[in-house]
Amino acid sequence: MRRDTVAATDPRRDAADDLHTMLIEAINDSGAHIGALYLFDEDEQVLLMDASLGFPTMIARAWARIRLTSSVPVAVAVRERRLVWLANQEELARTFPGAALALPYHFSVAAAPIHSGATDWGALLLLWPPAETAELTQHKLDTIQRTCRQMSHVLGEAAREGRSMTPRHRPRILSPYRATHADFDSGLAALDCLNGLPEGYFAMDIDGRITFLTPPAAELLGDEASELLGKRPWEWLPWLNKPHCEDRYRAAVISHETTSFMAERPDGQWLAFQLYPAPFGVSVRVIPSTMARDVDHLLPDVPVSANKRATGPALYDMLHLTTALSQAATVQDVVDLVADHVLPVFDVQATAVLRAESGRMRIIGSRNYAQETIKDFDGRPVTSPTPSAHALASGMPLFFATWRELAHVYPETIRYDDMSAWAFLPLIASGRPVGAWVLAFDHPHHFTTDERSHLTGIAGLLAQALERARLYDAKHQLAQALQSSLLPRRLPELPGLDVAARYLPATRGMDIGGDFYDLIDLGDRMAAAVIGDVQGHDTTAAALMGQVRSAIHAYARAGSSPGDVLRHTNRLLTELSPNRFTSCLYVSLDLSRGLACMASAGHLPPLLHSPGAPAVVLEPPPGLLLGIDADAEYPTTEYELPPGSVLALYTDGLIESPGIDIGDAILGLTAEFGRLADQPLQSVAETLIAPSAAVHHRTDDIAMLLLRTSLNG
Repeated sequence: MRRDTVAATDPRRDAADDLHTMLIEAINDSGAHIGALYLFDEDEQVLLMDASLGFPTMIARAWARIRLTSSVPVAVAVRERRLVWLANQEELARTFPGAALALPYHFSVAAAPIHSGATDWGALLLLWPPAETAELTQHKLDTIQRTCRQMSHVLGEAAREGRSMTPRHRPRILSPYRATHADFDSGLAALDCLNGLPEGYFAMDIDGRITFLTPPAAELLGDEASELLGKRPWEWLPWLNKPHCEDRYRAAVISHETTSFMAERPDGQWLAFQLYPAPFGVSVRVIPSTMARDVDHLLPDVPVSANKRATGPALYDMLHLTTALSQAATVQDVVDLVADHVLPVFDVQATAVLRAESGRMRIIGSRNYAQETIKDFDGRPVTSPTPSAHALASGMPLFFATWRELAHVYPETIRYDDMSAWAFLPLIASGRPVGAWVLAFDHPHHFTTDERSHLTGIAGLLAQALERARLYDAKHQLAQALQSSLLPRRLPELPGLDVAARYLPATRGMDIGGDFYDLIDLGDRMAAAVIGDVQGHDTTAAALMGQVRSAIHAYARAGSSPGDVLRHTNRLLTELSPNRFTSCLYVSLDLSRGLACMASAGHLPPLLHSPGAPAVVLEPPPGLLLGIDADAEYPTTEYELPPGSVLALYTDGLIESPGIDIGDAILGLTAEFGRLADQPLQSVAETLIAPSAAVHHRTDDIAMLLLRTSLNG
């Protein structure tokens, strides 16, 4: 999925303009009312919104950075290289609950990957009003596919010509092309018409700013027209600063549906507002109302919950971040998600997260700070005279609008990376400060009361998420230590036998699995190979796996046959853990005679490749799983191992996949194994396990053991 890094810019051609024109045309041709273009950042782990049309700026900024691993339509479309289509809010909530919570409006959405060959460039995102899009029509699908092909061609040409297509720091808000223009006289006539009506009318752009209003509207709103132009009404007029006012505006923009709300002026007069979505904004009709003052009765088209919940930019941003943090597992995940959210929304240039460890401040994550800065600050005592240490010790946030303010309070502070304004916020978990969060701006920045409250709230979310992630990391380290202690540290080196082994843990839960493998040196050119799978992915499964390995070692060294080794182990497990079952394959290798004797306790059949012959599936009689019946018997089967033969033992995590028949999966693995078997054994192991290693979410662990006999016998 990698693409060549290009750095030079050709001033004669602007590929970005071509892409943005294609985005506008795709919106117009498909009937969408909102669209966005996402491109990869330099590391190709984050999708950055390069341009958008129809999104309010605050919403665009909140979705400006999307990690490739996120559970949102754009990321899934790119990650899985497929079109993601969601017809309504119900489908969005069912498939992507976090995104639905952050955007609680009705719309249809399509996200399509932009790629060419093995190169992934980004994604196209389009939204439609729900009333107009019951299904993805062929025309809309053709428009999406054509646009993605055209965009990939432009991006490919730019890369080949050495022109950088790194997305911009902030998404470019596009203006639509206007197909027609009203003449001046027609405009005056329309204005006279509106001014002559007793109702008030005004227009807002997609960011909620008033772009036009009639004198009656200004009179009803109680302010001069010149004062209201360019303002958001709920920010300029205190009596409109109610949660449901902006919520209804956002609903009109995102859902492209007519909405309404009621508001009471300071003089007691109630006004009714009706919001009609325009192509790229909202037209508003405002009239006096003499109806009852119960908002829930005045607005039957607005759900009661929408009026009673807190809304506005701060809460939407908080919902977006909260849902994202709920999916973060590690400390690095938390730091990345907070940085992705805060930098574009608050126009922050750099951020760092510090945690107190053994009396020192440790930087556990940062974004956009120079490495020299990180090295210089990391490890300072928590008692040092710095604002971050003070925030940690006192539990009180500190805000500095300029360097002069900061230097006046902390004269010994060093100015790093030419920053000009800072926020130092304590991270408080379980009632005690555990760290500090630093935000830096490259320009003087006055922190409003709302902004301070919002950042303090985010710091609280960050602290809680970091504590959960810290516990997860500690648990993960414990799991890895336990797992590594139970699996063999190194396999014995036996003359005439080449060995390769691989293990991958599951990526969910504690990362502890019950899969195991082993190779036992029995002396006199005899060895035993073992592979098995204990039921479960927890500490009980791991402990039982250790007992199984110990029991097999003991019975094998006592000289028992493969069937007897499994029989004795089965009886022991039935007594130790009657509710846990284990599959196991035991192979006794006689390297002098070139023989393999096998016994199976319900395990997957091994594969064998002999020189000059195709790989085959060996099928020893499968006995019962260990731990079910104390009296179970396990027959032994003997196979020849010609010199240079390769034997493959594996667990089900290597081949199982939803919707794939297990028999077909084994045949597929056999064919791949046969194709690779003549290569060096370590290369064979790496290639066979590579598809599983590339999967971000493995529900099962995987063990694999490969054995090759010497060509010299």
